[in-house]
Amino acid sequence: MTAVEHHAPIVGTPPCRLAWPAEDHTRAFAERLAACPGIADAFVTLQGELGAGKTTLVRHLLRALGVQGRIKSPTYAVVEPYEVDGRAIWHFDFYRFDDPREWEDAGFRDIFAASGLKIAEWPDKAAAVLPAADLEIRIEVADDDSRRVELTAHTVRGKELAACA
Repeated sequence: MTAVEHHAPIVGTPPCRLAWPAEDHTRAFAERLAACPGIADAFVTLQGELGAGKTTLVRHLLRALGVQGRIKSPTYAVVEPYEVDGRAIWHFDFYRFDDPREWEDAGFRDIFAASGLKIAEWPDKAAAVLPAADLEIRIEVADDDSRRVELTAHTVRGKELAACA
C-alpha cells in the first residue's frame, strides 16, 4: 500500500464516542489499541485541554507496546523517540511549536515519511505541516472528572484502529 493509499481520507465516517470513568478505562483502551496490528505504522493525534489526559493515554499506550523505563512528556523537546523490537515510535507534543521552519530544521518531514508509530499531542499547533492523521482522539474532562472520548477515523487504517479500541 502506498503512502497515498494509506492516507486516503474516509468520507462520512461518524465519530465513535466512549466514556472513561476512571484511569483504568484509559489503560484498558490503550492496551486494546496497542494490540491492533495497524498501530505499528499509524499516525494518531490527541486533542484536549491541558489536564485532559493526553499524556496519560500515551504513557499507557507506550507501556502496552513494550516501552521500558521512563516515559517523558515531550513538551519542551517537542519529540521523544522510542524503539521496541526494532519498531520506531515517536511521541510529539506541539504545544510550544510556533515556527514551521522548526519542522524542516528538526527533520520531522523525514520522521513522518518513515515507518513507525507517530503520536501527536496539540496537532493543531502544527496543522499546516502535519500529514493527515489516521485516527484523531479527542478527550474532554466531564464535571465528575471522568473522560468523554471521541474517536474519528480519517483513513482506512484509522477505521481499523477505532474498531480495535
